[in-house]
Amino acid sequence: MISKAFPVQMTHMKAMMVALVATTALLVQAMAAQARPDSFADLAEEISPSVVNITTSTVVAGRTGPQGIVPEGSPFEEFFREFQDRQGNSDRPRRTSALGSGFVISADGYVVTNNHVIEGADEILIEFFEGEELPATVIGTDPNTDIALLKVESDEPLDFVEFGDSDTARVGDWVVAMGNPLGQGFSVSAGIVSARNRALSGSYDDYIQTDAAINRGNSGGPLFNMDGEVIGVNTAILSPNGGSIGIGFSMASNVVTRVIDQLKEFGETRRGWLGVRIQNVTEDMVEAIDGLEDAKGAMVTDVPEGPAMDAGMEAGDIIMTFDGADVDDVRALVRRVGNTAVGKAVDVVVLRAGKEVTLAVTLGRREEAQGAVPASQPAPDTPEEPVEKDILGLTVTPLTDEMRGELGVGDDMDGLVVSGVDETSKAYEKGLRAGDVLTEASHQKLRTISDFETRIDEVREAGRKSVLLLVRRGGEPRFVALSIEE
Repeated sequence: MISKAFPVQMTHMKAMMVALVATTALLVQAMAAQARPDSFADLAEEISPSVVNITTSTVVAGRTGPQGIVPEGSPFEEFFREFQDRQGNSDRPRRTSALGSGFVISADGYVVTNNHVIEGADEILIEFFEGEELPATVIGTDPNTDIALLKVESDEPLDFVEFGDSDTARVGDWVVAMGNPLGQGFSVSAGIVSARNRALSGSYDDYIQTDAAINRGNSGGPLFNMDGEVIGVNTAILSPNGGSIGIGFSMASNVVTRVIDQLKEFGETRRGWLGVRIQNVTEDMVEAIDGLEDAKGAMVTDVPEGPAMDAGMEAGDIIMTFDGADVDDVRALVRRVGNTAVGKAVDVVVLRAGKEVTLAVTLGRREEAQGAVPASQPAPDTPEEPVEKDILGLTVTPLTDEMRGELGVGDDMDGLVVSGVDETSKAYEKGLRAGDVLTEASHQKLRTISDFETRIDEVREAGRKSVLLLVRRGGEPRFVALSIEE
């Protein structure tokens, strides 16, 4: 009985397993179908009335005539002038046009676009989905984020879209771009979020990368999530040929909304300013700095006159937290400071000589401090005689007045000039070169070669493997952790 029943039971179990696998496959297919929308038509119909085409025109100076084509006074001069007139190349001023995209964010006519779409324009015309055209005025622009705020006057309330939270957008989410690609009018493209937190060139960059088709003319147009909320402003593409290859960048809405609020209120941006020069903390600095456990934070390389100096911040401090938030790197700190209100008093925790120090800083305004000059260093009372010596692969000599003139260094700066670098040394690998000026070692000023040797001896006695140098090149400071091992 048992021997006959066993094959029957196995056959039944096998059939159940096959059925289970088939059912699972159907469920997976159903879930995939549910995740992928059948159509974007309803969404496109909903958002289209709020998306606009933007045409700008600018008067540019004409050419000065047929210079370089025929000699002045030639009988052919008039012929070539007439030819240039027909080609639009006369010396008379002429009007040029450019196209872009944008979107309405309020019923009373505020429109968002890219700064580069309207920059330099003396006429801006907004075309709506239904064909109506209205002139626009510029409320304010922010070249740093490439955002501009425009305003149109309409007798009727306008359809508008709202911003969403770009921080909730996940890689793989569906997105829709809409705009005026290549001047072809209203056009929709769909794709996914390919990456987050992309930085291109600016201090305040926070781009969403997408493979939704973005082409010339899409600039300033919106990037929507599936709820019809704007999570980005289409700004740039990566392309070898000028057309879309599936790598587009949209400025994240959480950056845009802060800019728009300030442009609407003040007509300009008002970003917080800490007043320091900073650099990222590297892995090799961890071993060289007391109390530093991870390569996090922002190292202060210089403190000009301003909020940080008033609060007692010093070159060599490592900013660990700002206004209660941890600082991972320079980019994070710059964005957080810029997003903080001007005049706000914040606590800044710095690591100094192995201990955490809390400083109370009242932020200034970055736009008013763009020309801030770095703080000067006191000159020595008795300058040392120049003596050249090889130390850690560097040939160094004290900075003299003659060298200051050659290097363009201020009269109030002291240090050691690097006159040569052994190309086989670790100093060369770290990027140190002839002409660099070493102004500090282990956060202490350098005026003589003996100062440098003393700092190295102190580092060795402390059991450390690297000495932290403050290096200036072309006036720009940076820290370098240089190994002292032979």
